[in-house]
Amino acid sequence: MTSQTDEWMEKAGLLIEALPYMRRYSNKPIVVKFGGHAMGEQAYVDSFAADMTLLRQIGAQPVVVHGGGPQIGDMLKRLKIESNFVNGLRVTDAATISVVEMVLAGAINKSLVAAVNMAGGRAVGLSGKDGHLITASKLSAPASHSDSQIEKVDLGFVGKPESVDPTALSALMTADMIPVIAPIGCGVDGQTYNINADTAAGAVAGAIGASRLLMLTDVAGVKDKGGKHISHLTVSEAHKLIKDGTVQGGMIPKVETCIEAVEQGAEAAVILDGRAPHAVLVELFTEHGIGTLITRD
Repeated sequence: MTSQTDEWMEKAGLLIEALPYMRRYSNKPIVVKFGGHAMGEQAYVDSFAADMTLLRQIGAQPVVVHGGGPQIGDMLKRLKIESNFVNGLRVTDAATISVVEMVLAGAINKSLVAAVNMAGGRAVGLSGKDGHLITASKLSAPASHSDSQIEKVDLGFVGKPESVDPTALSALMTADMIPVIAPIGCGVDGQTYNINADTAAGAVAGAIGASRLLMLTDVAGVKDKGGKHISHLTVSEAHKLIKDGTVQGGMIPKVETCIEAVEQGAEAAVILDGRAPHAVLVELFTEHGIGTLITRD
């Protein structure tokens, strides 16, 4: 056989290997949190869009929740609006929330929708404000501890999800659409809130009982104290790793989000390196995946 024929045979073998996993996720919602600096690279966006389209075409029901921190920061700089952060959260005043909504629900959301549609999918962009999707409340960050109390910092219009109404998502998925969600929520008083994309994705995954929540990040997953990748954790084990300091820094909120999503109704959550080519497909359609899977006890 020629080398080209060998290559075709290898690809056929990969498809056969993936078939049981395709069946597993047929008609199952899969929430994917997409973000990071790579969102600014069109080739990366196009590859991600093709992966989402493929998921939909084989019968899975992908739901995308995207971030946009770097893009928001760039726009604020252009408008000469200063950015301040507390515990990794952007302090969001009245001027900033307008920019956040413009960038997230406007430029980023629509460009991602366009990329999925160009890849052959049928994407629809929306924010948490649409259809009462995400009802939010104000979030305050702890600034410092004393013996008597925890002092709080006013983050402005930074919010956290209080409830998720999946009606709009269900309608879109039934119509073979791919929802693409900007993490903007609305309070009961009509106030707009900026929500961390990881947190929003976790809340959506729990509310719709997602088969998987995939948290695309810039690391391969959770590591033990020796730096070795951990492929699977139960909720209890994940709590222990946070408590004993194995999980540190920015990984703590990601693991906590996964835990909460599973406890709220998602079947499982995965933290994986979204920079790897076709990371979502490799995670879902191979035996061991490439990330850290977090499941119920």
